Amino acid sequence: MRTSAQGGLTPREFAARYMKNGAAIFGLVAVSFFCLVALVGPAVAPYGPFDLFEAFVRPSGAHLLGTDNIGRDVLSGVIYGARASLLVGFLAVLTSTAIGMTVGAISGFYGGRIDDLLMRVTEMFQVLPRFFLAILFVVFFGPSIWNIILVIGILTWPETARLLRAEFLALQRREFVEAARAMGVGDLGLIIREIMPNAISPVIVSASLQVAGAILLESGLSFLGLGDPSVISWGFMLHNSQEYFHQAWWMATFPGGALFIAALGLNLVGDGLNDALNPRLRAR
Repeated sequence: MRTSAQGGLTPREFAARYMKNGAAIFGLVAVSFFCLVALVGPAVAPYGPFDLFEAFVRPSGAHLLGTDNIGRDVLSGVIYGARASLLVGFLAVLTSTAIGMTVGAISGFYGGRIDDLLMRVTEMFQVLPRFFLAILFVVFFGPSIWNIILVIGILTWPETARLLRAEFLALQRREFVEAARAMGVGDLGLIIREIMPNAISPVIVSASLQVAGAILLESGLSFLGLGDPSVISWGFMLHNSQEYFHQAWWMATFPGGALFIAALGLNLVGDGLNDALNPRLRAR
């Protein structure tokens, strides 16, 4: 009989296990806060991201987090930056997960020469210098936010592929799969309806951790001046603050702090999901 995608956990049991982890709760609150800020940003931001005022205004009542070197409000930048950074993180991981799941499922299900070929391609992508290639891609095709999402997604799928392949190899000879095959279920049905729901847990955990990595990669590109100049992101703000660390500490402190908390929160959420979904941890 087929087990659930959460290894036999009901939603209530999953929530109960997750809520036992205090750090994971903090991570969930932090990520939820930034997601809320990203969704309602224009409604709560005091100014537009490119509105200009007096430059280098210290944090005050008019500008709670100060202004930058050309007079843009830092608080508004952090709020709008949450939308751009999270958009890159989630869409890039969605792209990489879709590629990785496709490759991993085909490789693990069919095995043989198909598996060998796909794993060699996966290993090739794993050894490529991702940040260097991301820089080259953005330089050649332009620093648009969609190009950044695409290149991050293309370069980060191998981990998902290998995880799912391992799960498929372990599950495809299980009794419920053999029973479905004996009943005449085709390959696509076996992959999507029988094996995939039982193999998805480690992919969910991996994806939650990869979001933080994608946000940091985008921030690194923006910090080097390769981000989309028409979009405010936390990395873009850090790039602008490089020459003014001593003159205007707030320009780097607040977007850097937001980036740190968001990345930490996403990693803590990933750890919490792993604790709740990992059957070996549940057995303790």
